[in-house]
Amino acid sequence: MKAWSWVQRNPSAVLLFVQLGGILLYPFLEGPGDQVGTLILSVFGMVVLGLAVATVRATPSLTWVAVLIGVPAVIFTFVDVFTLGAQPWHLTSDVFHAAFYAYTLVALMRYMFSDDKVTVDELYAIGATFTIGIWLFAYLYSICQGLVPGSFAAAIEPEGQRSWVELLFLSCTTMTSTGLSDVIPGKPHARSLVMVQQIAGMLYLAVVVARIVGITLTRAQQARPRAARRPRR
Repeated sequence: MKAWSWVQRNPSAVLLFVQLGGILLYPFLEGPGDQVGTLILSVFGMVVLGLAVATVRATPSLTWVAVLIGVPAVIFTFVDVFTLGAQPWHLTSDVFHAAFYAYTLVALMRYMFSDDKVTVDELYAIGATFTIGIWLFAYLYSICQGLVPGSFAAAIEPEGQRSWVELLFLSCTTMTSTGLSDVIPGKPHARSLVMVQQIAGMLYLAVVVARIVGITLTRAQQARPRAARRPRR
């Protein structure tokens, strides 16, 4: 089947589309009583993450790292849902999710920089890695909020705990440097995390653009001698 063949060739594209689809679905799962939907979406997203990483490039050692982090993350996701976000289960779940997303980020970066070619799937991986970074910092914000209550304030219920969608929105606007979020860091630790993400987002774009331009220039320089050696007719 052509569709399945395309999926096998472009696992990073599937990961990117699932991440973007999650952004559109999360608001429908935000209210009370939607724990089951949140659970399904969270576990499904992690499964796609694991499959994408396993497909693009995973040595046996890295695969075991993914299992050791991913399995507890799934287990604590169930515990978090059935305990209605009670501590310390919610914080523990966030820690394992953050670790798994960090592992995925490193694996995709290694995949993109493993050779001197830019394939179609690696172009999708650029976008997928960017969204993975957004999710990673959203979980780090959630961890910060769990350890230091009141880390983030907003125009609506400024003293309350920020929801997952609010933290994801803050992470997205920070990573893209748009500054459109109405959620602001109110404590020193939260502000430090935001500054680190701002720097990481800028460095990521700079490194990726530099790599693509560098590979393009290198190919052009290598093509010139070959063209010059061709016999003239």
